[in-house]
Amino acid sequence: MTTTPTDGTPVASNGRPQADHADLAKTLVQRIADLRAWLFLAALIIGFEAWARSSFGGTFIFNPFNLQSIAIFAVAPLLLATGQTFVIISGGIDLSLGFIMGLAAVVAAHVINYATPGMGAPTAILLGFLVAILVAGIPGFINGLLVSRLRVPPFIGTLGMFGVARGVAFLLAGGTTVPVHNPLFATIGNGRFIGVPYIVWITAVFVLVMHYLLSQTRFGQHNYAIGANPQAARRAGIDIKSHLLRLYIMSACCAGLAGVLYSARFNAGAAQAGEPLLLDSVAAVVIGGASLFGGSGTILGTVAGAFVIAVIQYGLVFVNVEPFWQFISVGVVIIISVLIDQAQRRFSGGRIDE
Repeated sequence: MTTTPTDGTPVASNGRPQADHADLAKTLVQRIADLRAWLFLAALIIGFEAWARSSFGGTFIFNPFNLQSIAIFAVAPLLLATGQTFVIISGGIDLSLGFIMGLAAVVAAHVINYATPGMGAPTAILLGFLVAILVAGIPGFINGLLVSRLRVPPFIGTLGMFGVARGVAFLLAGGTTVPVHNPLFATIGNGRFIGVPYIVWITAVFVLVMHYLLSQTRFGQHNYAIGANPQAARRAGIDIKSHLLRLYIMSACCAGLAGVLYSARFNAGAAQAGEPLLLDSVAAVVIGGASLFGGSGTILGTVAGAFVIAVIQYGLVFVNVEPFWQFISVGVVIIISVLIDQAQRRFSGGRIDE
C-alpha cells in the first residue's frame, strides 16, 4: 500500500519513499558501463573457447600454456598502460612511452654487458635495472617540464619527446639490437616460479603497488581531482605543476621497467621494442574504462583492458586467423569503449565538448 504526499512522491506504507525505478535502471547501466572491460574479456574468452572446442576439439582458456602465453603477451603493454592510466586520468596523454621503453631496453643491455665481467651477474643486473629506469626518467622529467611549466599541450610535448627518445635509442643501439651476455638475466626473462614466469610475478607486484598508489593515497586522489576539474583542484590547494612533473616522471619509469623486462625476455635490447605497444597502452586504458576527458579510470580496469588486447592477439593466432585482424579487432573495441564512455557521460549528465 502506498500513499502520495502533497509533493507527489510515492511513499510506502512504512513511511519510506518508494525506490525510483529510473534511478535503479540508471545505476545498473552505469555499473555495466564501468565493468565493460571485464565483460569484453569474458566475451572474448567464451568466444575463443567455443571456437577451440568446435574447430579443434580442444580447450583455449584451460590450457596452462595458453594462460602463460597470454600473461606474457600482456606484460609490456600493461606496464606502459599503468603509467598511461595516471596520465590520462589527469587529463593528459603520453605518446613518448614506446620509445622510452626502447631507450631503457638498450641502456639496460649496454650497462649489464659492461658491468658483468667486473661486478658479477647479479650486481650487473641490479645496476642495469637502476640505470635504465633512471635514464627513462630523464625524458619523463622533460615531458613534465613541458606540460606543467611551459604549458605545452601533452599531445604535442610528448610527441616531440617520442622523436627525441627514438633517435637517442637508435644512436645508442647503433641501429641494431644489443645482445646481453648474462645468463642470469636471461633466466629472469624466461624462468618460472611455481609455473608462472618471473616477469609476470614482477609485473603483478608492480601493478598492485600502482593500484594502491592510485586508489588509496593522496597522490592518487589529487590525480583524480586535477583530471576532473583543474580549477577546483587549484583552489583546493593542490600544487598542479609539481604533481604533473612527478606524474610524467613516473609514467616514463613505468616504460623503463617495461624496457628492462623486454631485454630480459629476449636477452637483447632493441630501440624499437615499444614502438608497436604505444597504441596498445592507450587502448588498454580506454578499454579499461578511463575517460579521455580525464577524471576517471582505475588500474584494475586497465589490467582488464590489457588482457582484452592480449587475448585478442594470442587468440586469433591460436585459432589460425591472419594476425592482421588483430589491429581491426583492437580498433573496433577501442571505438566501442569510447562510444560507451560518451554515452555514459551523457547519461550521468557529464559535459561533452562539441
